[in-house]
Amino acid sequence: MIDVTLENFETEVIAASMQIPVLVDFWAPWCGPCKVIGPILEKLETEYEGRFKLVKIDSDQEQQLAAAFGIRSIPTCVLLMGGQPVDGFMGALPEGKLREFLDKHVPPAEALPEAEEEEAAPPPEPGSDAAMDQLEQAVAANPDDDDARFDYVKALLLAARLDEAKTAFAPVVDRVALVRRFDSLQRIMEAMAFAAQQAPDALVGFDVRITGNRRDFDARFGRAQLLAARQQWTEAMDELLEILMRDKAWNDDTARKTYIAILDIIERPKPKVADGQIPPDDPMVASYRRRLSSVVLS
Repeated sequence: MIDVTLENFETEVIAASMQIPVLVDFWAPWCGPCKVIGPILEKLETEYEGRFKLVKIDSDQEQQLAAAFGIRSIPTCVLLMGGQPVDGFMGALPEGKLREFLDKHVPPAEALPEAEEEEAAPPPEPGSDAAMDQLEQAVAANPDDDDARFDYVKALLLAARLDEAKTAFAPVVDRVALVRRFDSLQRIMEAMAFAAQQAPDALVGFDVRITGNRRDFDARFGRAQLLAARQQWTEAMDELLEILMRDKAWNDDTARKTYIAILDIIERPKPKVADGQIPPDDPMVASYRRRLSSVVLS
């Protein structure tokens, strides 16, 4: 069980829900029913052995988060998967009902990967020919494996192999609206295609326009796309934050979605750690997740 605040919400809830279901328990110290359901949820988290993650948010202390989820009474629990709320309930349900709720969403115990008895061989260096071949073979062996395809297309984009990335992405292009990470790949490809059509001094032109009008969001977004295409990731996100601080929903949420796309591209797999330990987050990625949450929820 983890206590979540605005500062660690993006990492502990949104990012974590990309891997396993995350159950958010909105509570308050004065709430009697909260004291009833809280220990039961903690007991279930232990019994389910990693099949879901429980986090708690003090709705009195974190009013911005409570407002963002539309919390009107407590206890209220919200289940997130893939970065989005998928189900929830209000009130202190009995243990049997809680199990029924969880069993609708969490993976069965037999679906969890078994512990490896032997240490796996070290993976090939990212970006190397061996790594590319391995990723390509994984997609060929299982074309429906979304994770394998995402990793392969991402690796091609980081290697600036845009045409090959488009080819590998083509079989899932019609699922962009359904799979957020596919949307992220498409946005990075669009940034690279945009950059390829610009003059060598295009960045200077965007700077001139922004100096003349700091609310020229088209110029700011064009500048961010150029920077992203050049893999100047933090500079691109800084520019997108400039848009978000002035207009959070600009152009149908394009700035925020592109910012998230960059985070998806630059986030590295977490290193393996000893049993019972939590692998560290990438400090830079964690920092930019917090900055996005601070701006969007402010």
